Amino acid sequence: MFGASGNTIEYAWAYMNIYALGTIFVQLSLGLNAFINAQGYARIGMLTVLIGAVCNIILDPILMFGFDMGVEGAALATIISQGISAAWVVQFLTSKKSWLRIRLPYMRPCAKVLAPCIALGLSPFVMQFTESILNICFNTSLQKYGGDIAVGAMTILSSAMQFSMLPLQGLTQGSQPIVSFNYGAGKLNRVGKTFRLLLISCLCYAALLWAVCVFAPRAFIMIFTQDAQLTSYSMWALRIYMGCSALIGAQVACQQTFIALGDSRTSLFLALLRKVFLLIPLIYILPNFFADKTFAVFLAEPVADFIAVCTTVTLFTRSLRRLMKKGARTGTS
Repeated sequence: MFGASGNTIEYAWAYMNIYALGTIFVQLSLGLNAFINAQGYARIGMLTVLIGAVCNIILDPILMFGFDMGVEGAALATIISQGISAAWVVQFLTSKKSWLRIRLPYMRPCAKVLAPCIALGLSPFVMQFTESILNICFNTSLQKYGGDIAVGAMTILSSAMQFSMLPLQGLTQGSQPIVSFNYGAGKLNRVGKTFRLLLISCLCYAALLWAVCVFAPRAFIMIFTQDAQLTSYSMWALRIYMGCSALIGAQVACQQTFIALGDSRTSLFLALLRKVFLLIPLIYILPNFFADKTFAVFLAEPVADFIAVCTTVTLFTRSLRRLMKKGARTGTS
């Protein structure tokens, strides 16, 4: 389904058989880490991610080459690292250092608590879920038009997008408790200041990564492959695919702030807009208008990004103005 060919499915199958066993560790470490950050323990929350990453970097060469396990070793290294991160999170949330502690009596489902959590969490869930659907659409289209080398390039391009999106999501997740608290307290001036700082930070980071991908793509691609043919192919593809990524910072900052303000409907719409309503149709529509079909598939990303950013910024600007006017009328600071 994800576009594997007869040449690559053996490796994918070997990796997935082991990697899938670590799913519970991913859910524990990522899901429960939010409860550490919400208490203000940013350093502890950062260590959760850092511990897993460092362990993975150390274990990868040991298992892949030292024990000659190849791709299975890479998968095993990943789930061991995720297990260590999960143990770190659970240990902290059951200790006396945590204000929010995991206790069995607290584990009973409560509709009043779950319903708003699910509503606000629906937008980021859709973002992650549609990412998988996008991978299917991209890979199957590229396999059809460009073969294994195009799919291989797409793997590198997806990693480049993750380098952009994941840190941006980290910035927005860090700002959400501040925005939510001050919005609930009626401190709208602080909401505006926090958002401006978030927007500037997101735009600066996105612009920096865009510059690397456009002006020095080889340096980035060489992290993932030493193959000359794949490197050459990926260089022009990366420049196209990341063409509008400098603007993504604005889209992520605005969309995630909608969640912090409790506007789950707008956030969900914007999450669906970029990927479901724009990008997926464009992957199949644009190849009908270009002689180079693989170029057209890669071009779908910047076209969707540009339209989504313009729409998101417009909606958020109108919403923020209404919010500030409301605050001025009610006398909130």
